[in-house]
Amino acid sequence: MDIEIILVFVVLGMTILLFLTEWFPIDKIAFLIIVSLVLLGLTKPEEAISGFADPATITVLSLMIIAISLEDNGVIEWLTQGIKKVSILPLILITPAFMFISASISAFISTTAVVIIFIKIVSQLAARFHFSSSKLLMPISFAGILGGSCTLMGTSTNLIVSSVSQNLGAEKLGFFEFTLFGLVFLAIGIVFMTVASRFLPKEKKLDLEGTYRVQEYLFTVTLSDQSSLIGKRLSDSILKDNPDVSIIKLIRDAKVVNAPGKYIELMAADELVIMGQVDVIANFINKDDLILHRARQSAKDNSNQSTDEMDEDLAEESPMKYIELLILPGSNLIGETLRQIRKSSLEGAYPLAVQKRKNIRNTKERLIRKDINEIRIKPGDRLLLELQDGSINDLERIENVAILNEHEMKKSVPLLKKYTTLVTLLIVIGLASSGVLSILASSLTGIGILLLTKCISLEKIYHRVNWQIIFLLAGMIPLGIAMNNTGTDQWISNQFLTILDGQTPMMVLGLTFLFTMLMSGTISNNATAIIMTPIAMSVAVGFELPLKPFILAVMFAANFSFFTPVGYQTNALIYGTGIYKFRHFLIIGGGLSLILLVVATLLLSTLL
Repeated sequence: MDIEIILVFVVLGMTILLFLTEWFPIDKIAFLIIVSLVLLGLTKPEEAISGFADPATITVLSLMIIAISLEDNGVIEWLTQGIKKVSILPLILITPAFMFISASISAFISTTAVVIIFIKIVSQLAARFHFSSSKLLMPISFAGILGGSCTLMGTSTNLIVSSVSQNLGAEKLGFFEFTLFGLVFLAIGIVFMTVASRFLPKEKKLDLEGTYRVQEYLFTVTLSDQSSLIGKRLSDSILKDNPDVSIIKLIRDAKVVNAPGKYIELMAADELVIMGQVDVIANFINKDDLILHRARQSAKDNSNQSTDEMDEDLAEESPMKYIELLILPGSNLIGETLRQIRKSSLEGAYPLAVQKRKNIRNTKERLIRKDINEIRIKPGDRLLLELQDGSINDLERIENVAILNEHEMKKSVPLLKKYTTLVTLLIVIGLASSGVLSILASSLTGIGILLLTKCISLEKIYHRVNWQIIFLLAGMIPLGIAMNNTGTDQWISNQFLTILDGQTPMMVLGLTFLFTMLMSGTISNNATAIIMTPIAMSVAVGFELPLKPFILAVMFAANFSFFTPVGYQTNALIYGTGIYKFRHFLIIGGGLSLILLVVATLLLSTLL
């Protein structure tokens, strides 16, 4: 064995060790890989940084930007509202229905983004209809992975395998070339998980408030003279259109109506004390012309410079930020009311709402009997602050508080932007699937359309892209190049050839699938794809077998790491909720993985 091959194995071993131990973030690991390949002379400097310009990396980045545009322009919200209607089905049908919807969307949109959406939806439905969210989250995660495996743009793994195999001389994979196989795997997954969901944990509830930071705040809003709610009953307007908003009290002409009835007719200047999540309240306020707080509105009305055009310019230059502040023991704010805090300086921030620390005394009924402005702040409470200049650095000077989250109140998106974004996605899918353009070219075209129509802002995109994934791809791709340069992939394939000598082609294919799947269960599926694709192709060449079934075996197997919570990001997400244990993935996910291993080997062997 040459010294260069030994060095590649050292780098590869250290990479796997760092992935398993998580001593460093994945982007730092990726950068260290690039540095080590250059210093050890395993690649040229130009090759070591080639991952940043690789078509797979740029394609993944482009699809991320399109996905962010879909979210910002309300297209994802459309999907969310439609998905919630599935809750009318009986529980036995909800599981396959949600799995099918998750898989269908994941075939064209980031699987991770889809699963995050479903996590929020499932938590709301579980609370409303009194069923265990654990029965749905694992099936949805698995379905997202299976659905993403059906098209070339479904997951970054598919794009990586296609790119690496093309660089090594294989034929280009078509957009829907392996969709039939993927649909068979998806059907098996839906049937298996519908049955297996009965054995998932029942009692433990999903704590989204703690895990995914979905919290409810108390707000006071006022109906402006232009509000579309004037003259409407609560039952016909707010309660009907905003089921996630609770009306705590109504204040009219200095008279307080606690827990107002649904038949009360709303009037201009009515004040409503409402409870809800930040994003839900934001949409509610923007849609129905509500004033979030009178003090700010009065200041705006009395200002000599506040024209509509100036307001728009200021909004563009300095978007309003909303900060969640946790009150710690010893804070000077303890014992103060919202009214008192507003009179003092909070480093330029303005308190809008309060979220009381959960305990047996802080019920909705008790809050009804108190004026929100007179609620006293205690340790563990949270304040929602409005910050005009968009900077949170000044807040760090306040003692004994912790900055938790940062929100940006989204303005209502014009229908034109929603339709433009949706049509752009369909154009990207159409161009890529028809073969008119490659996925890279079609996704770049989509971004160009979104930029020209002002449906995306690159300034926002810079802060929203998951750069860790980009760095991971950029760092791992040169490692694949180093394996090819030094003949490491050929050496590994020769060992495979020796071990598998005399075996049938189907057995060789099955063992390649198994080895890839096991590796993907311990390290990133993308890293597995980069490492295993050249090895699998060398094995195919050594046995004088077609390349395509081995390429597809790596692609599917790298995705199908159902037996651990760490192999795929969506599994890590639902594992992080705390409702599943490792054994649930090992037993249920492992059972699905074994079935798919057998079926995939039989199906892909038809291509041999």
